Amino acid sequence: MQEIRYVAIGDSFSEGVGDELPDGTVRGWADLTALGWANALGAPIAYANFAIRGKLAWPIVEEQLEPALALRPTHLSFNGGGNDMLRPRTTIESIANAFSTVLRRCDEEGVRLVLLSGANPSAQLPFRSLIQRRGDDLSRAVVARVADRPDVVRALNWPDRELSHPSFWSADRLHMNSRGHHRVAARLLGALGHPAPGEWWSMPEQSTADAVRGLAYYRAHVGPWVRRRLTGTSSGDGRMPKFGNWVTIEPAGA
Repeated sequence: MQEIRYVAIGDSFSEGVGDELPDGTVRGWADLTALGWANALGAPIAYANFAIRGKLAWPIVEEQLEPALALRPTHLSFNGGGNDMLRPRTTIESIANAFSTVLRRCDEEGVRLVLLSGANPSAQLPFRSLIQRRGDDLSRAVVARVADRPDVVRALNWPDRELSHPSFWSADRLHMNSRGHHRVAARLLGALGHPAPGEWWSMPEQSTADAVRGLAYYRAHVGPWVRRRLTGTSSGDGRMPKFGNWVTIEPAGA
């Protein structure tokens, strides 16, 4: 059996923001996928995750891709563009070109690309029509880049209408909660040829008692985002990858 060495690159979606554990660390779909993959194989896999919140598509490629490939993985997952879509001056073609660059480098290094699209949060966000339109355009553009590549693993979450329901999202409405991350992990495991635990598709709904609404939502979540745009800062500034080298993921119960 082939040894699996899986590395993730990306932004907050791949880092796991929104799926916080009791100790304050984030888990997310990539961590869940690694565990589910090991469980399905009944054998340990190597896992690394270079994703950092707030990153745009090209900085992901420029800062994370080569260090990830230097680990000599068998599989590399890439998602990006969610932060770019909120910047109207960034073109869809430019974001799609980042995906093409990742595919080319994976081909050169003999690594199988795992391509994900993020889920669609637009229904519950300000500027929802802009986000919906740009997300639709980006999804079509990226899929077109790999249309003739059946070897590329696809786990497309943007078209999943159920995943757009508020019960899959955290209080900021921009990052999925644990329920959402489990559903994404279930889809990716299926794309890799392994069934996920059935409950991952629709975990119990989480309490929304602490959610803020109205003006309080804008003060708590929109205001800080606007300030970062005005000051040219990012929520990921100064952060290091949570798994910048291989960790061994053992099957549950091993």
